[in-house]
Amino acid sequence: MLHQPGSSYTAIEVESVALESVFYFFKDKSFMVFLDPDKVLLHRYSINKKNILIIKPLVTEAPVQQISGVWTTTIEKMLVDLFCDTVILEAQQGSEKDRILNEALTKYAVNINRIWRYADRRGKKNEVYNNIKELPTFDKGIDDTVNVIKNDR
Repeated sequence: MLHQPGSSYTAIEVESVALESVFYFFKDKSFMVFLDPDKVLLHRYSINKKNILIIKPLVTEAPVQQISGVWTTTIEKMLVDLFCDTVILEAQQGSEKDRILNEALTKYAVNINRIWRYADRRGKKNEVYNNIKELPTFDKGIDDTVNVIKNDR
């Protein structure tokens, strides 16, 4: 990341039925925790703070994976969330978002069909697609309906 944000946080996404339980669990442990905050709340109480926890609802059918017994997000989810969670990911917008997308698509094995499916689920498929097709890593020689990203490894 080229620009470093002034605050740091950890986003924890859980099923909707567990939101308040998880929130109060961390609150009782004296963590600085926010339950699905809006922009005003986040800016007012988190500026220049470290180790903030943000508890959010996990979108159904979000691409997740289990690594060493711990459920975590996939790179495809993280990339789509750049377009959806603009309040929490405010520091990663604009040219920073383009840089992140370009680097991820160049350096990592990304399942582009998983991106399209999750972006569609979040109502951002056109925005994600239009942004990705403008990146230098997009193979403009292939028909747009094929949705292939060139990976020069």
